Amino acid sequence: MKGSRIHGIVRELRNENIDVINYTANATLYIQRALSPAKITTIKINDDGTHARVYLKPDQVSLAIGKGGHNIKLAGKLTGYEIDVYRESEDDYEDVSLEEFADEIDHWIIDELKAIGCDTAKSVIEIGAADLLKRTDLEEETILEILEILKSEFE
Repeated sequence: MKGSRIHGIVRELRNENIDVINYTANATLYIQRALSPAKITTIKINDDGTHARVYLKPDQVSLAIGKGGHNIKLAGKLTGYEIDVYRESEDDYEDVSLEEFADEIDHWIIDELKAIGCDTAKSVIEIGAADLLKRTDLEEETILEILEILKSEFE
């Protein structure tokens, strides 16, 4: 009820701030939640499953790292990944939110893509058709159609 259990814990810790993060088996989404409030553009997890590369816009980097590097260290311990933060250059082409494609792509498909941590066109394109097929419940034909729509935005 309105955080009453959390308030009890905070009082026990002498008003130390705490963050509560919902667990998910989806590593990309879990890392994204752990680095909140930073808005992550792209997350790439290495095949070995121990390293993650997180790409952010320049104004989001300090939020992800946190004061004294505490946020990034805690996120790494929490998720079990060694997280490397990369700043996207200003020269990269502008990304577009998936919400802007609502007239061309059904909303349930956009929700499916967001569930795996993709909230921009660029993040979906970079994952590729094969990974999208594995990570979502979408059919191959639908995925190829979505990728064509998103790629046409950057041509």
